[in-house]
Amino acid sequence: MAIRSSVATLRFAVASRKTNVVARLILGVTVLLVLLVGVSLASLTMGPVNIPLTHVASVLFDNLGLDFASHTTTEGLVIEQLRFPRILVGALVGMALGVSGATMQGLFRNPMADPAIIGVSAGGAVGAVVVIATGVSGLFYMALPLASFLGAMAAAFLVYGIAWVGGRFSMATLLLAGVAVGSFLGAIISAIIVLTPDNDALRGILFWLAGGLNSRSWEHVGISAPFILGGLAVVMFLARDLNLLMLGDDDARSMGVRVGLIRPLLLAAASMVTGVAVAVSGIIAFVGLLVPHLLRLIFGPDHRVLIPVSALGGAVFVVVADTLARTVIQPAEFRVGIITAFVGAPFFIFLLIRNKRRAEVF
Repeated sequence: MAIRSSVATLRFAVASRKTNVVARLILGVTVLLVLLVGVSLASLTMGPVNIPLTHVASVLFDNLGLDFASHTTTEGLVIEQLRFPRILVGALVGMALGVSGATMQGLFRNPMADPAIIGVSAGGAVGAVVVIATGVSGLFYMALPLASFLGAMAAAFLVYGIAWVGGRFSMATLLLAGVAVGSFLGAIISAIIVLTPDNDALRGILFWLAGGLNSRSWEHVGISAPFILGGLAVVMFLARDLNLLMLGDDDARSMGVRVGLIRPLLLAAASMVTGVAVAVSGIIAFVGLLVPHLLRLIFGPDHRVLIPVSALGGAVFVVVADTLARTVIQPAEFRVGIITAFVGAPFFIFLLIRNKRRAEVF
């Protein structure tokens, strides 16, 4: 009788925990999705050409086959060809960086880890800088994102290869290799900048390194969406295993996690989405650090909740940052990376100070 009572109590506890996870997931996704739709609609109305929200709705409904005819042709072109694809690319980039940051922080068990920690962003930067400096980026519009993506993935495979030297994966080696490879690639970028005589190419390099979403089109949406959404699906599918990996390799293995397969797969998915994001937007810093950390404080560390809310939170953050970047000093633009750095750098310093104080207390 006592055994049956204990089993019933355990089942009730497990069911309650699952219900709690589902409730937090529904709450977080609902709130952030509504927020994302709201900031996106606001962004569609703002810019050098201010468009009333009713006209924005008219354009959107018109594309659904509902003709309200309350917008001009110019307004329709601005929304359909300029602002809407730019917002979609920004949301996708934010999703990629938010998910990658949450994954890295879980794998490294460090709340201050971000996608740049294993050199992926630096690899993408090298690829882009090379094609800009050589003029190849002007030959066809896909040259820059393609070179950036290839550079990001090459850097990721190089770091992974170093971590697997000797036939055994080492997380410590991965981190050190990421720092070393990132520094080396940063030196390559500096050398290219110094040796590039063309002022227009130099301006293009510096603008790309600052990160931005200007001139993003439907082609960029089509390029980035399958990879980013696919990577997000992989990480979501492995969210439970990521929870168990945070307990340590031995505990994870005892619970049935194939550590030798799951960890590289998570790292590869996080690297891929980061590489795609860098390829279409340049380097936008601190999104992968700031967003997952804040949402972890609100919704808890369970990655079954944290991964999807980090995706939506990252999308909201980047769309808001891009809206500010293109409206604060009209008709000129700030770079999105500048806006995110203004917010993220003070937050990073705050984290360092707080963690130092906790370490001194304990």
